[in-house]
Amino acid sequence: GIRDAMEYRGLGDGYKRQIEGSAARVSRQESQEYFSTRPRGSQISGIASPQSQVLEHRHILEKRTAELERELAGKTIECPDFWGGYRLKPDYFEFWQGRLNRLHDRISYKLEQEGKWLIQRLAP
Repeated sequence: GIRDAMEYRGLGDGYKRQIEGSAARVSRQESQEYFSTRPRGSQISGIASPQSQVLEHRHILEKRTAELERELAGKTIECPDFWGGYRLKPDYFEFWQGRLNRLHDRISYKLEQEGKWLIQRLAP
């Protein structure tokens, strides 16, 4: 699998959460099942968006979305072939809380080979 990480920072709450692990693409069937649970507008946007590519102007995306809304009116929206996701299987978590004078709290959880979690306090 692919080694990957996710990080979540609170908006002004002084917290950070980091998750690391191996990532693997989910099956086509799982992608289709998940896509079908998404709100209709999100399905259309998922088809319209050239995800992560440079977008010259926002109105291009809005125009494409409007075109698809007209084109797909009254139709069931199928999951496009290019649409899918990855699942992260975590083996490391770190929780960070900001404190005065950089005396931050950092706690890590690392999955060991025996399947137990090693919990450690880290220096800021």
